[in-house]
Amino acid sequence: MTVEEGVAAPDIDLKDQDGEDFTLSSQRGRALVLFFYPRDNTPGCTTEAQGFSAAIDDFEAVGCGVVGISADSEASHRRFIDKQGLKVRLLADPDHAALEAYGVWKQKKLYGRSFLGIERSTFLVDRNGKIARMWRKVRVKNHVDEVLEAARALASA
Repeated sequence: MTVEEGVAAPDIDLKDQDGEDFTLSSQRGRALVLFFYPRDNTPGCTTEAQGFSAAIDDFEAVGCGVVGISADSEASHRRFIDKQGLKVRLLADPDHAALEAYGVWKQKKLYGRSFLGIERSTFLVDRNGKIARMWRKVRVKNHVDEVLEAARALASA
């Protein structure tokens, strides 16, 4: 399956930081931001999660939820939320099912070392479950504002 704008978003069936089930299909009828990030409690990921948390009321005002996804465990997500005061729901994908379905589990290089990891990416899913916008290789600075602007445009369309 190719993930691209205008196609149905791959369904997700994961557990959140509290062990609660989450499926993308259960969210139909409202827009949703899915932000994939490499790791809990790292500088860039913390900044991104805090940014989405700070803007959560603005997203909700336009009928859009926000969910973060990484390969970290449910317990790690709970500690991350508690430590950073996050307001977003975080989904655990230790088996990489959603990461692979969205094409964000990639070969990466750091300091000459090659490894598999998460390419920071964000997807805006519309009320009908289709990908309205996507951002790959995300730079954290100003990213939340850009996604919020797209969510507002989607809500007014």
